[in-house]
Amino acid sequence: MNVPNFGPGTDPGVIRHWAQTVEGLGFDLLMVSDHVAITPDVAAKYPAPFYEPFTTLSWLAGVTTRVALGTTVLIVPYRHPLLVARMAANLNDLSGGRLVLGVGIGWARQEFEALGVAHDQRGRLTDEHLAAITAAWADERDYRGGVPIWVGGESPAALLRTVRFGQAWHPLWNTLPYLRETYPRVVALAAEQGVAAPALAPRIQLRVTPEPVTGTDRLAGVGTIEQIMDDLEELRVLGAETVVLDPFHGDPEQTLHPETSWEMLAAVIARRSGKERR
Repeated sequence: MNVPNFGPGTDPGVIRHWAQTVEGLGFDLLMVSDHVAITPDVAAKYPAPFYEPFTTLSWLAGVTTRVALGTTVLIVPYRHPLLVARMAANLNDLSGGRLVLGVGIGWARQEFEALGVAHDQRGRLTDEHLAAITAAWADERDYRGGVPIWVGGESPAALLRTVRFGQAWHPLWNTLPYLRETYPRVVALAAEQGVAAPALAPRIQLRVTPEPVTGTDRLAGVGTIEQIMDDLEELRVLGAETVVLDPFHGDPEQTLHPETSWEMLAAVIARRSGKERR
């Protein structure tokens, strides 16, 4: 589950309720997003309050017991790589090995400027930082590693980054035809590089509609509950080991009514449980 950690309806009580609902329903993973400086370009999509992911996940580790905790996605160039390595390794250790580090290069030009980071160098910086983070974790004298890295992005550079650094490819909001076409390219690229193929761990929308949604541009996870369950099964067959459901559709006002999202999550769990019993 992708849990909104921003917006007008979000406060500590709501975030805690989100986490306990996700864990109580039986989901395996709870993820939050990342921004540091809520500049106008960020605020237009993800308005304040925006709860920083490491702080938020550290707190949620203490109010949950089982569910894994992750970032979807941490914007790697925003922080010194040794700081990220330290915080991620410590959070993983303190939570009992529950952290998943989803990473990406970022997009908000004004936020990059506010942080003094070169927006046009964000891909190169992400690669350099990931190399430094994984090297730090390899030094067992000072860090405890073992944190899985999921790499977001769909450009050729992102696919190569996935193969170099990721245990999973973590694309966001795609159609099933796109995933059917592109994930085999990731597998082939890994074979060319002589490394194990990253798993598929997409983040898809979760939007239950009363009537079927048709058309080639239908995003996975959008449609009737039957369509959504079929999407999940197709992703499983394609090789997805984890699918992150995202009930946020881009309108910050949604955060004022989290119960709508909780109802959709419960519907998915109920349908899945029914299929398992059959």
